[in-house]
Amino acid sequence: HADGDAGDDPTSPAMGAYRYLEEFWRKKQSDVMRFLLRVRAWEYRHLPAVHRATRPTRPDKARRVGYKAKQGYVVYRVRVRRGGRKRPVSKGIQYGKPKHQGISQLKFARNKRSVAEERAGRKCGNMRVLNSYWVNQDSVYK
Repeated sequence: HADGDAGDDPTSPAMGAYRYLEEFWRKKQSDVMRFLLRVRAWEYRHLPAVHRATRPTRPDKARRVGYKAKQGYVVYRVRVRRGGRKRPVSKGIQYGKPKHQGISQLKFARNKRSVAEERAGRKCGNMRVLNSYWVNQDSVYK
């Protein structure tokens, strides 16, 4: 932005509600945001891993990725475990050459976002997944 542009200043009268929310979510280290995320993380831990949300957690982001507040659009919240992928072998014994003997430092080929979208799509077989966005994470889940 150029100097004097009313873009980033949250107190400027030219900023709309969605822009205000966007700025809010950009500053995740602010006191209010840290409190909100902490409380919500606690709340989400007590809900099922895939559950329907009555409305989007981030309305600005939801609209940007294609959500519209009308019939036929639903919002699901999905929780995915964080961390790498452990090779499922008995007692950690992997036969063959040393190159292929890794057990714990493996990485899953797909990212958490695509895994979450797949789980939401599987839960709602009669619908299609439009898009997704990050809402919260803690040490165990994302």
